[in-house]
Amino acid sequence: MPRITKEDKARNRENILEAAGRMFRSQGIDAVGIAELMKEAGLTHGGFYNHFASKDDLVVEVCGASFAASLGSLARTVEDGPDQGGTPLERVVAGYLSTAHRDAPDGGCPSASLVTDAGRHSEGVQSAYAEGVEGYLTGFAAEFLREAEEEGRALDPGEARRRAMRLLSEMVGAMMLARAIRHVEPELSEEILRTGRGHALD
Repeated sequence: MPRITKEDKARNRENILEAAGRMFRSQGIDAVGIAELMKEAGLTHGGFYNHFASKDDLVVEVCGASFAASLGSLARTVEDGPDQGGTPLERVVAGYLSTAHRDAPDGGCPSASLVTDAGRHSEGVQSAYAEGVEGYLTGFAAEFLREAEEEGRALDPGEARRRAMRLLSEMVGAMMLARAIRHVEPELSEEILRTGRGHALD
């Protein structure tokens, strides 16, 4: 058999991470077996351990990579500054609490889709999730401070962090509720999202 190149190995690893990210978000970590995951990635079951020592190691990496992607999107939104869609934080809230995000549980931010699973798994998984949460809190607080400075208002850094915690908690909670009932109470699900979009930054 031909030897696999470093490029092929890197591509296979990326395929596993991508498939795992989708499946963990949509089905839950425990519901996804390694055989099923590798099939989704287009690889054989036995090849998993060429890339990861255990499923837990994979979960830690998926959690970190998923948050990194979401935080990168947040950073780009902040860097773009205000536009016709509102301030950066207004656009973040609108995108997060959107119907499209609700209806794509296999994508988007892991803060809502992995929140329950994170607490049930290893300290490594919890640490990766906590690092992602801290990234959001830091980013939100920094933007609250920037807005205040731009408007000539005094804002204590501690208060900015408290606002960031409230904002993230409200966004994640609203998304979890909206997803939980969207099939049986679609109007209520939409109402939760709409109310969150309208009041998360009050």
